[in-house]
Amino acid sequence: MSFSFFKASRPKTPSELAKTVKDSFNALDSITVAEVKALEKAMEEVEKNIVAMKVMLAGDGEVEPNPDQVAQLTLEVCNEDVIALFIHKLLILGWEARKNLVHCWSIMLKQKVDSTYCCVQYMENHLELLDFLVVCYDNKEIAMHCGGMLRECIKLPSLAKYILESPSFGLFFKFVELPNFDVASDAFSTFKDLLTKHESAVSQYLTNNYSEFFEQYEKLLTSPNYVTRRQSLKLLSEFLLEPPNSLIMKRYIAEVGHLKVMMNLLKDSSKNIQISAFHIFKVFVANPNKPREIKLILAKNHEGLLALLNNLGKGGEDDQFEEEKELIMKEIQKVSRLES
Repeated sequence: MSFSFFKASRPKTPSELAKTVKDSFNALDSITVAEVKALEKAMEEVEKNIVAMKVMLAGDGEVEPNPDQVAQLTLEVCNEDVIALFIHKLLILGWEARKNLVHCWSIMLKQKVDSTYCCVQYMENHLELLDFLVVCYDNKEIAMHCGGMLRECIKLPSLAKYILESPSFGLFFKFVELPNFDVASDAFSTFKDLLTKHESAVSQYLTNNYSEFFEQYEKLLTSPNYVTRRQSLKLLSEFLLEPPNSLIMKRYIAEVGHLKVMMNLLKDSSKNIQISAFHIFKVFVANPNKPREIKLILAKNHEGLLALLNNLGKGGEDDQFEEEKELIMKEIQKVSRLES
């Protein structure tokens, strides 16, 4: 028989845990890089506290989390300004600690305390943290963890609207073409969420920033990178053809420059890009109120366009696609006769 002379430590309350997490993060600032052992011990303490926080928020696989404790911890994390520490200290944490922190963040952000989503309210009062998370795509060590936190934030309309309207949003046109494939793909996922999750905010943003946005977007559509061209073309269809963006679409399909981009993409070496380009190109052609400049371009290039469309999707597309293609070809023939 064995005896323990040590009492099991009392579990921390949510308030105590929040303060402990904060203190352990702040302790890292008082230790120099030269103090290797002290730094290792302090980091272990941080990581241990993050695990404790994760267990309180999500359970341990055997015991379910206590809803009251989850709510209280979320509130205390906001009151103690721990959220800013989460974000600013992410770089110095190990990979596992970062992953656990992102998991905790996804739970707390959705947590309602009384009648308030206090983490959302905290971010609304500290919007610079959203810009910081965006800029972190420039650091491949934490880019995907910050991306995960950002996408959780983007689920909330007020936070998504802020990022859309912030100068930092423009950085996504650079980040989606970063040389690191995983980081670029993650950035594109966030970029896509920003342009598709909240229709009214996106419509307002595109209305206010039409020229600047599509000038940058055209660079993605004409990128030498196949993945960028394909993803951006598919995304364009998703947000441009949404009903709330109907006025944006009408403006887009009235511009010759955009038509020329789609005509070039119909000639892309990739069949997938050709098909995606067709689904936007057909809107230019089917528009009953085509400007004269659009009609002239279609008429001038009708022979080449008809040849391209005739070969498009052969041996793989469905009946609806073939019917649409036939209608578009007839419309091009009609336009060419009227403009000749």
